[in-house]
Amino acid sequence: MTHIRKLVLLGSLLSLFLVGCDSSSTGSVEPQTTETAQRATGTEIIWDKFGVPHIYGDDAADVFYGFGWSQAKSQGDVVLRLYGQARARGAEYWGAEYEDTDKWLLGNDVPERGKLWYDQQSDAFKQNLDAFAQGINDYATKHGDTIDPEVLKVLPVTGVDVVTHAHRLMNFIYVANPRRVIGNAAPPVKSGSNTYAVMPQKSKSGHTLLLQNPHLPWVTGFFTYYEAHLIGPDFEMYGATQVGLPVIRFAFNQNMGISNTVNGMLGATSYHLTLKDDGYVFDGEVRDFESQTKSYKVLQDDGSTVEKSLLVRKTVHGAVFEREDGEVIALRVAGLDRPGMLQQYFDMLQAKDFEEFQTIMKRLQIPTFNITYADKAGNIEYLDNGILPKRDSGDMAFWKGLVPGDTSEYLWSDIHSYDELPKVINPPSGFVQNANDPPWVATYPPVYKPEDFPDYVAIKGPMSFRAQQAVKMMVERDKLSFDDFEEIKTSTYALMADRMLDELLAAAADDEDPDMQAAVKLLSEWDRTFAEDNRAGMLFEAFATEFSGPPPRFLGKNNYKTPWSLDAPITTPVGLNDAAEAVEMLRVAIAKTKEKYGRIDPRFGDINRFIIEDVNLPGHGGFGNLGAFNVITWMDPDGDGIREPFHGETWVSMVEFSTPIKAKGMMAYGNSRQKGSQHYSDQLQFLHNDEYRTLWLQRDEIEANAESKEVITQP
Repeated sequence: MTHIRKLVLLGSLLSLFLVGCDSSSTGSVEPQTTETAQRATGTEIIWDKFGVPHIYGDDAADVFYGFGWSQAKSQGDVVLRLYGQARARGAEYWGAEYEDTDKWLLGNDVPERGKLWYDQQSDAFKQNLDAFAQGINDYATKHGDTIDPEVLKVLPVTGVDVVTHAHRLMNFIYVANPRRVIGNAAPPVKSGSNTYAVMPQKSKSGHTLLLQNPHLPWVTGFFTYYEAHLIGPDFEMYGATQVGLPVIRFAFNQNMGISNTVNGMLGATSYHLTLKDDGYVFDGEVRDFESQTKSYKVLQDDGSTVEKSLLVRKTVHGAVFEREDGEVIALRVAGLDRPGMLQQYFDMLQAKDFEEFQTIMKRLQIPTFNITYADKAGNIEYLDNGILPKRDSGDMAFWKGLVPGDTSEYLWSDIHSYDELPKVINPPSGFVQNANDPPWVATYPPVYKPEDFPDYVAIKGPMSFRAQQAVKMMVERDKLSFDDFEEIKTSTYALMADRMLDELLAAAADDEDPDMQAAVKLLSEWDRTFAEDNRAGMLFEAFATEFSGPPPRFLGKNNYKTPWSLDAPITTPVGLNDAAEAVEMLRVAIAKTKEKYGRIDPRFGDINRFIIEDVNLPGHGGFGNLGAFNVITWMDPDGDGIREPFHGETWVSMVEFSTPIKAKGMMAYGNSRQKGSQHYSDQLQFLHNDEYRTLWLQRDEIEANAESKEVITQP
């Protein structure tokens, strides 16, 4: 199967079931009269040689218009398909494969709520949303020949579509994922991220540092990132966001920046219903469902459409669904009365100082994600952010399961305030981090304990080896240069190996099996990285599968002698619970590696490849739960024994808040998915080389690296 066919197939499955210079102390862009003289009025887009749009506008609406135009040019096929799905009309536009998505969105009132949320925006922000949509429409009208005819039927799009897509993404993919809610307890789609913020006291330059490093699937769809630079008369935002969103989520300017990582906050609850007499039992009474019949259409092979009916039922908890295992549940999602997520992201990047940033964060309109902050003044923050229901009892395990729905005892209504959420601000350690771990070791030593918060806020642990590696790499360094920051980011070190490999090799040393002796020699000489030239990584991964369970998660901890402990969070688990048994696991791993690859020591970069279109390069990077900070989650081998990335390194940026700021970054899979674009695979060499582009922020360097310019005007 080719790379592109794999992406199309995986993307379809995911869609069905579902991650200038300003030296002042303010967040605004300092007026630059020479630049103003050079710049055209209205909306101007300078496209740099990596396909990144630098969008200038006379006002915010001009910038949003240019951002919509740019996304249509770079990602139009993806954006229009996403907007069509968010309308719950995917099956009408493209056929039965989208029917489950339509029913999920209709059952949760997403299209109706999207319209309501749009109406609740401020007049100024409505204008921005409308301008963004108009930019998409105008590009598609003028350059329709560059867009897949299948998705042109979605046109025209409106500000309502923009809001509805964002609502679907945040509330009904991230918070309430259909695979988890109704997919018979299927595991969630793999997602993750790394982030660091480092205070001046821990920086060799005396400047604050910030790392943005999301990990999401490489398939096209709502997980695809897009890099852009937005410059208005009083704001600047550079970074990356998921396609279709009109705001930049991983963003920075000359004064400050933010990053996001996926957290485990439980913003949704599945209630198990006790059915009786065509109703449901609640507090000893049988109640009637609130029922409504909705309709949707399904495109047929002959081009006609068939209309179908959908009975939507609700309880006092929320919308009713039948799971794949036959259980009938009601879904309650926090934050459905909070329409301000897009506005909050936009305002966060305009905060003049840390105090104003915190005021904006207190709105709690963003339903999930850890948010990390850093600014030029030296402030940093980690926040376990989200819209978290207040519950009277129960822990994470209880609330992640099927909660009894026949009693009001477990029916929540209030949410926790910003002040009640775990957060770390300007810690003595000089850094904060998150690698999708629970919030307890956001810095080290920790500054709070799980006992300081309700049991349902987060699991106690364990920390993944990637998260432990994130903390260790920071703790082991006194002060960091920008070069150190780059070196940390590219680490593929398998921290898991440090915890038991020496014991394993000692236990296997006297085994007379020639293959075992060869494995002992190979693993003894291994540098414990997933670099492309290493020859032990595949064998160790096979052993880890036997020892800790299958990839990509490797979650089993029972074979360690000393379990993970919050008292020693970055040095446990450790040791072998049964050395002889571990040797037998290695024996199995040897046999499986030989069977799969014909030898126990295949070169890592020969098996693992970075492949996009006609670019095919040796790969490196490993599974996060083996300890690699440079994460690549590899697909299963194809018929030729080759593995390609499914998930991992996507957008990376490293920022030093000097004057002017220093920023480097990379979009691993390029900045455009449009057919024929040269910017689909043009950054894969950077990923292969562990190199990062200079991110061009000032007008003169943008001009010097320009590929083309456009001046466009709103009608």
